[in-house]
Amino acid sequence: MFRNNVGKLLVYTPTDAASRKRLKFIQTAAEETAKLLNLEFEVVKFRQILSPIYVYYESSDGEPVPLYCDNGKTDDLQEIRSTIRKMMFVLSFHPRHSALKHLRETIMRLS
Repeated sequence: MFRNNVGKLLVYTPTDAASRKRLKFIQTAAEETAKLLNLEFEVVKFRQILSPIYVYYESSDGEPVPLYCDNGKTDDLQEIRSTIRKMMFVLSFHPRHSALKHLRETIMRLS
């Protein structure tokens, strides 16, 4: 169950060794953002080689929305954080994700 019925951040990552270095930065950025916004956080591993790593926001109704994709390249931690937070801010205006509305001010301060 979700902590405050707002949702959670999910990181979908392949299990291959080549993805581990990229995962480190992405996981850190997503986990920090989830903690600051009081959201749940989960890493979901799947068996596929040389796939991108994705970060999704999943609302309490279970519909995941993509926030970030690394496209197989390594971004720096600040860029990943910024992208995730900007997407969360935009998502907070969507009527289906109105639970994020009260997090807008926090997201703006973090960005």
